[in-house]
Amino acid sequence: QVQLVESGGGLVQAGGSLRLSCAASGRTLTRYAMGWFRQGPGKEREFVCGICWGGGTTSYADSVKGRFTISRDNAKNMLYLQMNSLKPEDTAVYYCAADADAPLMRVVVRSYEYDYWGQGTQVTVSS
Repeated sequence: QVQLVESGGGLVQAGGSLRLSCAASGRTLTRYAMGWFRQGPGKEREFVCGICWGGGTTSYADSVKGRFTISRDNAKNMLYLQMNSLKPEDTAVYYCAADADAPLMRVVVRSYEYDYWGQGTQVTVSS
């Protein structure tokens, strides 16, 4: 079993930045593809970005491309999401997720393929 705990959410003004962290325990994440998803008020959960377990491949939703950066530190069992130039439409609960079965260089974008989820952290961007 893998436990994931997100942190770093909060209230920020439009144009500001936040850095989310996801701490994993239970197992090393070295061979897990990782991703960030979000669910805004009245919306379905959506893919934000993902990173393969090798770390060499990333993918971003068009809505965050150029503003968000996903990274991982396998030695520390950590996943990060640097969010810059935040917009009110980025307001959501952000979740990290881990997929144990993805191939080395594959980024997993479909939520149903992920095996483990964190509890989420709230990000609120005021206009």
